[in-house]
Amino acid sequence: MKIIVPMAGRGSRLRPHTLTIPKPLVPVGGKAIVQRLVEDITKVCGEKVDEIAFIIGDFGDQVEKDLVAVAESLGAKGSIYHQEEALGTAHAILCAKDSLEGNVVVAFADTLFKADFTLDANAEGIIWVSQIDDPSAFGVVKLNEENIITDFVEKPKDFVSDLAIIGIYYFKDGAYLKDELQYLIDNDIKGGGEYQLTDALENMKQKGTKFTPGEVKEWLDCGNYKATVYTNQRVLEFIKKEDIVDASLVRENAVIIEPCFIGKNVEIKNSIVGPHVSIGENTVIKNSIISNSIIQTNTIIKSANFKDSMVGNHASIKGSFKEYSVGDYNEIN
Repeated sequence: MKIIVPMAGRGSRLRPHTLTIPKPLVPVGGKAIVQRLVEDITKVCGEKVDEIAFIIGDFGDQVEKDLVAVAESLGAKGSIYHQEEALGTAHAILCAKDSLEGNVVVAFADTLFKADFTLDANAEGIIWVSQIDDPSAFGVVKLNEENIITDFVEKPKDFVSDLAIIGIYYFKDGAYLKDELQYLIDNDIKGGGEYQLTDALENMKQKGTKFTPGEVKEWLDCGNYKATVYTNQRVLEFIKKEDIVDASLVRENAVIIEPCFIGKNVEIKNSIVGPHVSIGENTVIKNSIISNSIIQTNTIIKSANFKDSMVGNHASIKGSFKEYSVGDYNEIN
């Protein structure tokens, strides 16, 4: 089994946090989004994952090393491919063509999920979906009475289905997928000015491939900072209490309301933190009240009161009572 992770976009809707790191490396519950994604996929695969291939932009050597380390932590080979120009989802996946063989999961790295099924590797293709209230902003699938996908509909104006495609796919034959993606490129078949994965899926369906839905219990978006803060809240509720507060915490006259993630060498004094707060390593919090927020590494917060916020690395906040989306190296007094 291989996992292909297209993640070349910078994530403009999550700025300023993505000015310094790509969106999939933003932490939720103390781990990068992409790390949680591949961990969760590995759990439902039902067989060993041999390789995880990341398709990235020009993110730098350290990001590449970090991604390879994520793959290796799961016992898989880590591969790096580059998408130098944003030409669509089909083009992005095809950038990893050397890894497109055998059983393949394709997972776009801006979403997390919770599921209670094990992937059926004998299925020809699986498209993971989530039942949502308003499907008009998403691609959706229609099913027949045999639970086979009959149609892919992009952002339907009129109701056709409430099963939204969440951006995770399984293909029994990665080489077949590669050929269909290459066909789009070779024949310049585009949708909305880009090479679209859904066009390849439609071609495969027309040739007889049976796609079935893999329905998840919960779909968590990380598109903007408020959605990411909510995802952090949900992740903290899922993970075990004993795994999320590091023993190096320096704590004086502090109340910590679970669940919270607290990284290494954090100092909390005369403060109330939580619930649903994630704090990165080497951060100092004094005389403050903070709830439902993500605070990244090496940050100093003093005499502040805020919630529903996201604070970057090496930031400083003093004497403020607001809701924040503060990027790296910013200072608020």
